[in-house]
Amino acid sequence: MKALTKLPVDAGICLKPEHFDDIPSRVDGHLWFEVHAENYLMQGGPRLKKLLDIAQQFPLSIHGVGASLGGPKPVNTEHLKRLTSLVNSVPTAAFSEHIAWSGTDSNYLANLMPTPITSESLIRTANNIEQLQDAIQRPILIENPANYLTFKSDMSESDFMMSLVSKTGCGILLDVNNLFISANNTGIDPIKYIRALDRKVIGEIHVAGHSVDPVEKDLLIDSHDSEVASGVWALLNDALSHIGPCPVLIERDANLPSFKVLLAERNIARNLILQNNKNAGYE
Repeated sequence: MKALTKLPVDAGICLKPEHFDDIPSRVDGHLWFEVHAENYLMQGGPRLKKLLDIAQQFPLSIHGVGASLGGPKPVNTEHLKRLTSLVNSVPTAAFSEHIAWSGTDSNYLANLMPTPITSESLIRTANNIEQLQDAIQRPILIENPANYLTFKSDMSESDFMMSLVSKTGCGILLDVNNLFISANNTGIDPIKYIRALDRKVIGEIHVAGHSVDPVEKDLLIDSHDSEVASGVWALLNDALSHIGPCPVLIERDANLPSFKVLLAERNIARNLILQNNKNAGYE
């Protein structure tokens, strides 16, 4: 199989069609983009053509949200065919998916439901990861979830993630915002979590904005609808100090600001990457 990722060790932006025509011709460093796979599974059309044009100029990461890797059933074969067609037609520097389940039988839930952290679930999830990797002929990155409740489990989530890496050869997409949310909502230690991950298998990091639940004021929601919080920036800095050089993505899915605003956030992440690289002697 191919390498975990061919993304530049720099900061990228989650790209929406609203910003297709706003990408500047010159930016600092090596800008890259990430898109949600399910928005581009159509056959042809202007949106897919525009994405192909952009992927010829900038490295592209494809991020899936519908494979239901942590579900009780194998990955839907029709969905796999469409994902395979996408990564074969658009230059893809990295492919990632969530550790979550989002459907049962023929019903799609349109949400990322929590995967049980159990030995039985570990086997099923590993089988689904291998099914996806075999289909697209490349290792994928798996993303840690945002947790809202504490469930009975057989192991820690970080051990679950590392066991999946060991069994399948996949890598990890460390979502720092999800980890910040999980720490607030369930009391886990985010630094201990990060230290439990092998830095060599982390191929990408996500940061994003979150919101406070309007009813349960102590609960944070992974909403991706605001700027990155100061606590998430601080946790990103801690993560980079452990992991070393790593691509970092700014996620924004709602309340979209101008591309200029997103580029400014991207540059904050870029400066943190550069500073940690310098401190670690990577320059």
